Amino acid sequence: MASTKPLHELSIAQAGAALRQGLLTSSALTADALARIASLDPLLHAFVLLTQERALADAERADREIKAGIDKGPLHGVPYGLKDIYETAGIRTTCHSKVMIDHVPAADCVVEQKLRAGGAVLLGKLATHEFAVGGPSFDLPFPPSRNPWHRDHFTGGSSSGSGAAVAAGLMRMAMGSDTGGSIRGPAAYCGVVGLKPTYGRVSRRGVFPLSYTLDHCGPLARTVADAALTMQVVAGHDPLDPASADVPVPDFSAALARDLKGLKLAYPRPFFCNAENVSAEIVAAMDAAAQQMTRLGAVVEEIALPDCDLFNACGRLILTAEAFAIHEQNLRDRPMDYGRFAYQRIMPGATITAPDMVQAFRLRRELTDLINAEVLARHDAIITANALTPAPRMDEFPPDASFRMSLQTMPFNLTGNPALAVPIGFSQSGLPLGMQLVGRAFDEPTVLRIGAAYEAATEWAAHWPKLELKMAG
Repeated sequence: MASTKPLHELSIAQAGAALRQGLLTSSALTADALARIASLDPLLHAFVLLTQERALADAERADREIKAGIDKGPLHGVPYGLKDIYETAGIRTTCHSKVMIDHVPAADCVVEQKLRAGGAVLLGKLATHEFAVGGPSFDLPFPPSRNPWHRDHFTGGSSSGSGAAVAAGLMRMAMGSDTGGSIRGPAAYCGVVGLKPTYGRVSRRGVFPLSYTLDHCGPLARTVADAALTMQVVAGHDPLDPASADVPVPDFSAALARDLKGLKLAYPRPFFCNAENVSAEIVAAMDAAAQQMTRLGAVVEEIALPDCDLFNACGRLILTAEAFAIHEQNLRDRPMDYGRFAYQRIMPGATITAPDMVQAFRLRRELTDLINAEVLARHDAIITANALTPAPRMDEFPPDASFRMSLQTMPFNLTGNPALAVPIGFSQSGLPLGMQLVGRAFDEPTVLRIGAAYEAATEWAAHWPKLELKMAG
């Protein structure tokens, strides 16, 4: 094909254009991805199941359709992966747990139905923390994923395989889920883009739940534009998902080429810079990003928010209670089949009382009203930190589970607002740094516009981890 880029560096839009122009085939794109997976995944453990035969068949079908003039949308012929909590018909879905090691669903989840209908090519199922909560753990059926920037470091969780796979160029996009930061955390630690859409924007039917009122499904991708194109395929109302919102699906890419003139952005600097153990590198990178937003035409105003620990305490109580309700029967019948971290994180839900939940939901409403009625009523979006430090080393994790969070992501699971994770640089040790952009409910186009403008004005999206060099070592 005409491009001098290696195939794995092509964006979804670039690959799609080449496919439609006859300069590239989906079969070639898929074969390249499979070869890269074979070379690199033994180092990264991003996959728990590679669906090679399915991928090649999907690609051949896409080539026939595209050649016949059939265009199924922006992901037609493009390879992708699914976090292994997304149900796939006839393909094992384990939630990275011994509890579900033999589970083979009879039907696809709604997101997978939409991706298949859009002609995308499934490469396989990706590692997660056990049931999207217990990790990074070494007592599970599959090893934890490794960070492509430095394999001794954490990928973030629980969409760990999704973050590692996209960062390493094994695929352009992978679906993750986010209950307290499980898309945005891996995006920050792995140096990629991650979008937690508005609560209810993407159907969760057929995705194994962790917390009914906090779960969100969304993409991790190489670029903001790739996340926007994915949303065009997976978003939409699902009348059989009680949490699904019956709202129109916008053109998520419509504003990506616009600057930031006319936008007013809230910058809650004390929210993260006063946090315990925040890295000076994160603070400096966030200040630089806020200054860049100003150069791009936005008005950036520093504001104050309540302490993040208040959001975290409220969210963790709700998450733990709802997770226990989901797992109660298995925890009674098969407690020894859970890994240590998942068991320790879910079991405290048994002690949470009805008054505890009432108070948590009352506080949740107050915090949500503060974000929406006070901050986002006067600002178009919020720019704030994502992870407070670069990715920690894997050997720094204690033997027992801890709820101490180095992320500031839970606030926007509580409120349900869309939040976009975007890379903002690297630490002196070469590990990625990231921020998050938070918008009004169902206003993903604005946060994507801000993220795309920042991405275009900086060089971070052009950086790739040097995995081949690490293989030689």
